[in-house]
Amino acid sequence: MTSDTLKAIRTATVERKTSETTISCTLTLDHAPGVKQNISVKTGIGFLDHMYTALAKHGQMSLDMKCDGDLWIDDHHTAEDSALALGEAFKLALGERRGIRRYGTGFAPLDEALSRAVLDISSRPYFCGDLQLKREKIGDLSTEMIPHVFESFAQAAGVTLHVDVIRGVNDHHKAESAFKALALAIREAVERDDSGEVPSTKGVLAM
Repeated sequence: MTSDTLKAIRTATVERKTSETTISCTLTLDHAPGVKQNISVKTGIGFLDHMYTALAKHGQMSLDMKCDGDLWIDDHHTAEDSALALGEAFKLALGERRGIRRYGTGFAPLDEALSRAVLDISSRPYFCGDLQLKREKIGDLSTEMIPHVFESFAQAAGVTLHVDVIRGVNDHHKAESAFKALALAIREAVERDDSGEVPSTKGVLAM
C-alpha cells in the first residue's frame, strides 16, 4: 500500500440554517483508489447548480449540496449562502494548512471565452475579479450574483481569489469558463507536497 493510499481523505459537512436558507453541504477533496466522484447539487437555481457541478467535476472533488432558499423573494440569499457553506466546507475539509502547494492557477477556455483564476490559501480572505458579464440573468441566476458567489466563497474559505474573464462574447460561456478556471486553481492549490511544512515564511497559516 502506497503512502498516497494511507493519506486521510479530506472531507467536511456543513449544515447552515437561517430564516432565509437551509443548506447541507458535503465536500470531499480526495478519493480513495477506485472511489468515483459523486456530485449532486440542488439549489433551486438551475444555472447555479450547473456552475457548482462544473466546479466540483473539474476540481476533482465530490460535492453533495442541497439548499432550500427563499427564491420567491429572489436569488440573492440562495446564491450567497450556498457559496458561504461551500467555502466553509472547503476550509474544514482542508484542515491545517500544512503539506499543500497553497497557490493555484487555472486557465479555462470555453469556445470563444477564456478565464483565469489565481488562488492563494492564505487565511486572508479577499476577492477581486472582472467577469465582463453583460446580461441581467443567465437562466434564473442574476449575473450580479456570480462575482458575489466567488466573493462569498473566498470569505468563508479564508482564501485570496482573483478571477478574470480575459475575453469572451457569450455570458454563459464566460461564467462557466470562470468556474472551471477556479476548479483548476483549487486542484493545484490543495495538492499535497509530502513536505509536512507550512507553506509560509511566518511558519503558520491560521484556519
